[in-house]
Amino acid sequence: MALDFSDRTDFDNAGRGFIATLDPVTITDAEGRVVFDLSKYGFLGGECPETVNPSLFRQAQLCYRSGLFEVTDGIYQIRGFDISNMTLVEGDSGVIVIDPMISAECAAAGLALYREHRGDRPVTGLIYTHSHGDHFGGVMGVLPDGAGDIPIIAPEGFLAEAVSENVYAGTAMNRRANYQYGATLEAGPQGQVGLGLGIAVSGGSLGLIPPTLDITHTGQEETVDGVRIVFQITPGTEAPSEMNFHFPEKRALCAAENATHNLHNLLTLRGALVRDPRIWSRYLDEMIELFVDDSDVVFASHHWPTWGGDSIRRFLSEQRDLYAYLHDQTLRMLNVGLTGAEIAEQFTLPPTLDAAWHARGYYGSVSHNVKAIYQRYMGWFDGNPSSLWQHPPQELATRYVDVLGGVPAVLEKARGYTDGGDLRFAAELLKHAVFADPDNTDAREALADVYTRLGFGAENPTWRNFYLTGAKELRGEITPPDIDLGAGMAAALTVEQLFDTLAIRVDGVRAASESLCITWNFTDLNTTIRLALSNGALIQTPDPRSEASSDLVVTLTKVQLLAILAGGGLDGVEYTGDPAALKRLVAVLDEPDPAFAIVTP
Repeated sequence: MALDFSDRTDFDNAGRGFIATLDPVTITDAEGRVVFDLSKYGFLGGECPETVNPSLFRQAQLCYRSGLFEVTDGIYQIRGFDISNMTLVEGDSGVIVIDPMISAECAAAGLALYREHRGDRPVTGLIYTHSHGDHFGGVMGVLPDGAGDIPIIAPEGFLAEAVSENVYAGTAMNRRANYQYGATLEAGPQGQVGLGLGIAVSGGSLGLIPPTLDITHTGQEETVDGVRIVFQITPGTEAPSEMNFHFPEKRALCAAENATHNLHNLLTLRGALVRDPRIWSRYLDEMIELFVDDSDVVFASHHWPTWGGDSIRRFLSEQRDLYAYLHDQTLRMLNVGLTGAEIAEQFTLPPTLDAAWHARGYYGSVSHNVKAIYQRYMGWFDGNPSSLWQHPPQELATRYVDVLGGVPAVLEKARGYTDGGDLRFAAELLKHAVFADPDNTDAREALADVYTRLGFGAENPTWRNFYLTGAKELRGEITPPDIDLGAGMAAALTVEQLFDTLAIRVDGVRAASESLCITWNFTDLNTTIRLALSNGALIQTPDPRSEASSDLVVTLTKVQLLAILAGGGLDGVEYTGDPAALKRLVAVLDEPDPAFAIVTP
């Protein structure tokens, strides 16, 4: 499908309502460290270079637009200060903040820009649209003194999902997010060229203030600072806990991250639960039925708004059809025996969707989304018995290389495929060469070169970043991610969730012969939790009804627990029994590795 690069509608909409921006958009923390710098992307003002897919370059140019924008009367957005937008809705006495971006510093800079042009309005309400870190992490930038009596609104289940996605598997997700977002790449034609969903991820202070008001059902209405809001719950769409909402008096619709100007991920490359495109499509249809006739603008927490009833209906209908088509056609094809990889190779979108700029694969891609749908229904196993008990990557690579005649023979074969333009298979061969002999510099350089070429051709920026980051690491050192979601969120976790973070660090082999029991009495929460190490598993029992002999009984507050988990020990905490039980527990905990290998064994 030939894309219509002469269509400038998106550029008009991305610039509509512009009021002001910073010059430069370089945001620093209290110590002067740069946490977000848009000035590095000045190359986007020029012509598309040969090292960037033209479609990706166009999307990056759109995401490069930054500043304070008026969406409609009384609704404003800060865009281009982080990967996500912050929306500000004016009420009777102040302003309601929707999704305060990732970093406190970026959110504070955005709020300051708004106040410079709209007056020093206090924050009188805050809404989290969903449970991803780029939509709540900057909360301390707009509420530095905490919530107080200000309502903090979120969809039901928000806190549990924010924890499970960002903390439990946080180390592995952050490591892969380093690849997905190109965190170690220089911005430029040879490196990172935006993220599709936004221009870049900030690296400032992340926090979380727990919600004070849950949205539990579609049709629930709340009035915040005189502003009436009607909510639509959309669990299982772009996030496990998510919601859209409508401002009836302003005829404005917030689509959260359920309808943005790209094909979204059904399984993000950093890792997550597979999302449900069937229910995603149905909630988009419900949103159309509920709100579109009474809306003049739809905006989201990424990208730019869409104005006008006909344009809104077409945009949301095509987004709806996109996810339904991906789901239904993948199921049709898997039910005739095709595997995920085979479906992805054969899959094509219908012409209207393929030509729609907002349906392009700038974040999710048709290829990896189709494989995700297959995974959702069929799991990792493709049904072929040979796939049941494969060797792990390094052992498999060693055997492949042996069959092919050794690493030099693999390199020669791979160069033939590279010269013939089959970069995909060249990468497959060279991957085995590197895993079989990770110190072979010729193999590493050859694979790095293939990854670089694949990256330069990718329309999807997360694919580009994965390829180019892989090439960079093959040529140098691994750089661990510099954002620790867990540390920034610890204070917001429940004590059960905090103990869960211990359970997933237990080294089962070391702990298998250990047995201990610690009872924790929380005076501020009026609850008791018993932790027992049993057969290598850390079992927690809230408010136990059965009697059990405890090695240690600790009476404390949640704040004191946080101090203990940070390495403070039992100093100043009331306890009875053997304090060595805590040391025995700590002794079987594993430390996660934020810089584990990805492109090498």
